[in-house]
Amino acid sequence: MNIVLLIILGGFWSSTALAGSAPTVALDVGHTLAEPGAFSARGRSEFEFNRELAGLLAPALRARGIAVHEVNFAGTIGSLAARPEQARGSDFFVSIHHDSISPEYLQFWDWDGYEASHTTLKRGFGIFVSRRNPELAASLRCAALLGATLRRDGFVPTPWHARKHQPADAENGVWYYDNLVVLHKSTFPALLFEAGVIKHREEELELREAERQQRMAAALAAGLATCLDVREKSVRE
Repeated sequence: MNIVLLIILGGFWSSTALAGSAPTVALDVGHTLAEPGAFSARGRSEFEFNRELAGLLAPALRARGIAVHEVNFAGTIGSLAARPEQARGSDFFVSIHHDSISPEYLQFWDWDGYEASHTTLKRGFGIFVSRRNPELAASLRCAALLGATLRRDGFVPTPWHARKHQPADAENGVWYYDNLVVLHKSTFPALLFEAGVIKHREEELELREAERQQRMAAALAAGLATCLDVREKSVRE
């Protein structure tokens, strides 16, 4: 048995692996119908983007033998703290989001007869972990694996988060965001994934392409499967 690896992993997933059952990923759709988050350069809500990608990721995970606990797919969850609470019993928590940018960096353009805001400065994916999460080492490992898998498949992380956040693994697009409620309230490994910047006019269109969405969901599922398989094997050895 690799004792060093077990210490680093902090016991994550050991009970699931030893029991021989499938790992469970709690898949959270960011924002709600009532509070839909940011709006894209063409006026579509972030919640719609989040639910669409999560709807593709869920079957991609199940196809790899990973159980999925769906959180907030209906968009009616009551609070941020309720998300990890609903995910209790899962082995990993992933919150799906799409990114925006601070108002001072926005420009304006005419879209379909009204003035809409957009940016040319920021695009690309980002992954956040919290140092307040009790399973930080496991969260970081999976986040780095996700970022590396996405990069291998042609997706590019944004360096923009370096303005406000300390790097956890900047090369793979992973950053610390300690006070994110859904991350530090989770009692199991957790990360928040920003799929891209919907305020960027070109990236918004890319994020709505069916083929690209499928590729991103497949990459995320592959990264999570690798992460969970590594832990299962390390416990059994």
